Amino acid sequence: MMYHKPVLLEQAVKKLSVKPDGVYVDATFGGGGHSRAILDRLQEGKLFGFDQDREAEKNVPDDQRFIFLNHNFRYMRNFLKLYGVTEVDGILADLGVSSHQIDEAERGFSTRFEGPLDMRMNQLATVSAKEVINEYEQEKLARVFYFFGELKNARKIAGIIEKERQEKKIETTADLMAILKKVAPRGKENKFFAQVFQALRIEVNQELEALKEFLEQSNDLLKPGGRLAVISYHSLEDRLVKNFMRSGNFKGEVEKDFFGNPLTPLEPVGKQETAAPQEINENPRARSARLRIAEKREKENGKK
Repeated sequence: MMYHKPVLLEQAVKKLSVKPDGVYVDATFGGGGHSRAILDRLQEGKLFGFDQDREAEKNVPDDQRFIFLNHNFRYMRNFLKLYGVTEVDGILADLGVSSHQIDEAERGFSTRFEGPLDMRMNQLATVSAKEVINEYEQEKLARVFYFFGELKNARKIAGIIEKERQEKKIETTADLMAILKKVAPRGKENKFFAQVFQALRIEVNQELEALKEFLEQSNDLLKPGGRLAVISYHSLEDRLVKNFMRSGNFKGEVEKDFFGNPLTPLEPVGKQETAAPQEINENPRARSARLRIAEKREKENGKK
């Protein structure tokens, strides 16, 4: 488990209500912690694990019930179809960056270690944080920081980057932090740089668009009574998950039929769950985790 310590493991897998003969998807395999817990509850069932990071393949268990797919979960439906799977009993996704990715300086995810401006989860992708920082037009760069980092001084940040990159290409995470130090709020530097890095990571990996596609496909793939479990780590992700589970769309607006009955394909199960103090002490990255569960309604109510 050195690769990544799974967050909200027991809660997520328990709420998934794993059937011994069911078909399940771990959409963010990573270190395989959630997958192993699901496999412990399966007998003759099947589990498909998705992860776009090639490094994750090193963690694949030697288990005939498990199939690993080295792809982004936004392509989940197509790859499951290749295996003849059009319906599943449950889907789990942990949207966090793995400890392994953060702690490897050369991946460029961490504010603690100097590394190249990379941040690609799929290292075969052509666009890295270096291209975003050095090649995006100033206005587009400002939008990235404003919408994905929720930074109010996004225009100022983009302006500083534009000025600096005219003199010299910005190559490393340390380079970027050095030039933005002057606009980091005093006493809140860590939060500021976390937001800067979050914005770049989301843009590089197209995370919110991928999440939307994943949620829509999850709804299509789940059998009636099947469950979707999603662990998110910031408000942008959690808002999409919450709205989709509540209403079947990303605006959160519930449509109703002629009689006033909600036309929602999923039904939230309980309230969101967070990590207990003991888990946070053992794994500080669990502090911001939010677990939401939804169940596919019967076809009569969930049909579009």
